[in-house]
Amino acid sequence: MELVVAFTIMLILTTMSVPLARSRVRTMRERELHNDVREMRSAIDKYKDYADLGYLGPQKLGTNNWPETLDILVEGVKLPGPDGKKMRFLRRIPVDPFTGKAEWGMRSDQDDPKSLSWGGQCVFDVYSKTQEKAADGKSYSEW
Repeated sequence: MELVVAFTIMLILTTMSVPLARSRVRTMRERELHNDVREMRSAIDKYKDYADLGYLGPQKLGTNNWPETLDILVEGVKLPGPDGKKMRFLRRIPVDPFTGKAEWGMRSDQDDPKSLSWGGQCVFDVYSKTQEKAADGKSYSEW
């Protein structure tokens, strides 16, 4: 009888801990997503600031001094001058914690702010490609 009671208590405790563990994992993923998006947006803004100041040399027409792709932020931009230095804005493109891939949705400055398709002119903003929603019902792609 004691064994049955002990197993029942263990079952109840285990049943209670599974939702808590899932909630904790989701919270950690949300925090990582928020940090990754913030880091990439900061790098995009820094690129724009440097391009506006003319530090990155002549820019491609139609980009409005925004980066053409996320890869440019990682590969770097060759600075004008004889020494041939490169300026990098990101060490790597972060992995989306929800999709598990280093692929992000992008918007150009000419796209609609809620658009989930990229016009291809430049990279003005990034978002997660996951279809999942946060606890408040807001899609992660809207973060």
